[in-house]
Amino acid sequence: MTLYDLVAPGLDVHSEPRYRIAEIRAADPLGADVLLAALPAMNDAADTAALTVALRALVPGPDRVAGLGVVDALAAMRDLGMLLGSLKRHGVQPLAVAPEALPVLQELGRRTDMVPRDTVHHYTTWNPVGARQRMYTGDAMEASLQDAVRMVFPSLVASLDTCAEVARLEPYDPGFALALDRTAQHVQSMVDSIDFTVANVSPVFFAQEMRFYFEEIAIAGRDYLGPAAAQVPLWLVDLTLWQCDRGNERYDAFLDESVEYSLPSWRAYHAAHRGSVSAVSKLSAAVSWEAVDRLPAALAASAHALARVLRVLKTFRARHMTIARKAYSEEVRLYDVGSGGAPVELLRSVLDLTRDNETLVRQSVERRSTPAA
Repeated sequence: MTLYDLVAPGLDVHSEPRYRIAEIRAADPLGADVLLAALPAMNDAADTAALTVALRALVPGPDRVAGLGVVDALAAMRDLGMLLGSLKRHGVQPLAVAPEALPVLQELGRRTDMVPRDTVHHYTTWNPVGARQRMYTGDAMEASLQDAVRMVFPSLVASLDTCAEVARLEPYDPGFALALDRTAQHVQSMVDSIDFTVANVSPVFFAQEMRFYFEEIAIAGRDYLGPAAAQVPLWLVDLTLWQCDRGNERYDAFLDESVEYSLPSWRAYHAAHRGSVSAVSKLSAAVSWEAVDRLPAALAASAHALARVLRVLKTFRARHMTIARKAYSEEVRLYDVGSGGAPVELLRSVLDLTRDNETLVRQSVERRSTPAA
């Protein structure tokens, strides 16, 4: 078993087909293996005629789509998506040259309860590894980009449980600090992922080679974003820790647009916790009610744990900012905004919010000196 085959302990993978990663990767319902092995060559030649023929050849008939289960439907959307992104990269709206794909994409979206095109999950987590790996360019740096997202999927899945536990508990409960510590371990995978990206992917390669493949495409009169790293939902953790009641208008609006590209259970989590009381707000209220100089041990432990996880989030966002600045610097960039639709200024805003919340929590503890035994 490899890292890519892992899911979070305790999850019933049989009840959630989107977590059956090995099965989705193994699936080839459209018989696309041979054709997609040639995709990098077609893209290198900018052969839009061949790409169009390939897309039309892969589009299944209505009867075939109707017989697909969720696992096969996810794999089918994954494989069609590689051609959608390739055509748009070369300036062609895919459904303008293959209109028969429209009802298929819409039905695949309905059957999987996701948007009617491929997402970052299709391109990375559900993408085969090894000889069958689907890539736009075939470059080793593209493979590393995919690996960087695959690395964090198990931890993000697990964070649903730990963040839900944080949301249910109060800072005086010893379980509050324990859940935060487990969340910090999950978020650390994001830091490891960004470090892996820095070591293996050039910002110039992303900005001038890969960014083109993640453009939006028009489907039934609406634009849908391509597989973007912004769709990796670190916002699940933000939401619980601080964003649900301590965000700002720009980040809130960005999340509202990004959430629909997530898995159904993650969207449900967002709907359930949006507008709740954040961990930072709960802790601040508890500390303000304490009239003593030294915080009770459980409350102090919760404050230290919350500061730790916010510090990990801050570290990730600072390193992400460094990469984004390089990829979207004036001398390098070919786009003004990231593949998820966010400008670099929004990343700076979220980093500042994360830092402000971490500072607030840390100072609340420092003002109360050493916790009572």
